[in-house]
Amino acid sequence: MNPHNSMNSDKNSAAALVRLPQLYELVADRIKKSIQDGVYPPGSRLPAERDLAAALGVGRATVREAIGALVNQGVLQTRRNAGSFVLEQALGRMREVRSDYAQPDTSPLATLTARLAIEPLIAQFAAAGGKRDAEIERLLDLMEQVSDLSDPQQRRQWNQYDHQFHQRIAHMSGNPLLIEVAALIARAVDEQLWRQLRDEGIHDPARARLYVYEHRLIYEAIAAGNPEAAGFYVRQHIERVQKDMLNVL
Repeated sequence: MNPHNSMNSDKNSAAALVRLPQLYELVADRIKKSIQDGVYPPGSRLPAERDLAAALGVGRATVREAIGALVNQGVLQTRRNAGSFVLEQALGRMREVRSDYAQPDTSPLATLTARLAIEPLIAQFAAAGGKRDAEIERLLDLMEQVSDLSDPQQRRQWNQYDHQFHQRIAHMSGNPLLIEVAALIARAVDEQLWRQLRDEGIHDPARARLYVYEHRLIYEAIAAGNPEAAGFYVRQHIERVQKDMLNVL
């Protein structure tokens, strides 16, 4: 074996383990540096997205993703129609959070991209069995019985049923690896920013009813043993969620 080729192979393998930072992560680091330097002290409000984007030379979507990452890290808090604020514990949280990009990207848009790639496949595996599932039918009925989504407790219940619905489909796939991947996604969608965006979007009863209807389409395709339809309906549903979340960001 050629030693030179071996060295190149080792070098390539090592490089594959290093994830280059995305643009929004670099923007997040710039914002954190400004917080550390006292430009945006704890308790202060960040400039508007358009002003940050202009100052940093990036698009507003990149700024939104950077702010979302800092919300997940416990550095910022976003308030609807008010803006983004530096939390009092921001400096302590920044010392705790590593900035070496070794951690997986679990921002809402990255998670939605992963869901679009993975969850249709999970539904197709589940549909291969072509069986009905009493637990999923119970969850769908419970979601429809939630009457007041403006009530935080009922909204939490609705979200819990929705969470369990997607987990149950993964278990119907019968594939241990897909079940584990679905569990990883479930942890990502339970992060702070995702919960906030979900709560802000799901307060609309009409939207919630539409989501339940889409869930029923997914389930009926699985129960009927139609993998193609199951994958299509999952993809359609996640694309709608993506659109709704982008409207909130």
